[in-house]
Amino acid sequence: MNKLTVRAAAVQIAPDLTSRAGTVERVLNAISEACDKGAELIVFPETFVPYYPYFSFVLPPMQQGAEHLRLYEEAVAIPSPETRAVADAARKRGVVIVLGVTERDHGSLYNTQLIFDADGSLALRRRKITPTYHERMIWGQGDGAGLNVVDTAVGRMGALACWEHYNPLARYALMAQHEEIHASHFPGSLVGPIFGEQIEVTMRHHALESGCFVVNATGWLTEDQIASIHPDPSLQRGLRDGCMTCIITPEAAMSSRP
Repeated sequence: MNKLTVRAAAVQIAPDLTSRAGTVERVLNAISEACDKGAELIVFPETFVPYYPYFSFVLPPMQQGAEHLRLYEEAVAIPSPETRAVADAARKRGVVIVLGVTERDHGSLYNTQLIFDADGSLALRRRKITPTYHERMIWGQGDGAGLNVVDTAVGRMGALACWEHYNPLARYALMAQHEEIHASHFPGSLVGPIFGEQIEVTMRHHALESGCFVVNATGWLTEDQIASIHPDPSLQRGLRDGCMTCIITPEAAMSSRP
């Protein structure tokens, strides 16, 4: 590892479900706050910009059209003013940033992970190989080309999104490249408390088997946001809990959690 000690921040905040600009503002504010506290590595939740498509978890396909189109309009092109703003923040503060975005490219959407190095360069751009369950209505398939461990200012880093951690070959691809820090993220506010327990087990397993640190970020939703997605209380239950933002040591010990 390039540094003996790295101060990392796993960010657990709510996106702005109404606009890409609003979420980017929250990202930049969180970067500033974390850097003021000495962070050298900052990890954000899955597809945090503009927001995770929570609607796809509770709405039937016939009712998803309008929300799907709105997500398409708010999605992130790479490069774009949004990615340049995050890159500038990384460069100005000398911090490594891992950001999940819904990427728009040639008419399709992708679940994409971006690693910005401390000089503002884009060290890694990768797409989730296989969207999970309802996500397949939203995102296209990745191709595995981003299963790379990259050298950054804080060490050798790899990244996977959400249930990719149940793909042994994807995980082994990173292990074989000797990742020192693993960046991961989940959407949060899905499925319920059992999902948070599953995340913890999965993150500890990867840290122990890989012999690396894991920095995992999950998002969450406010009660008003949950109500805006669906008015049915029985379906709203599926949009709560499911959070497990944590930092895990190579011995699988919980170093930090909210």
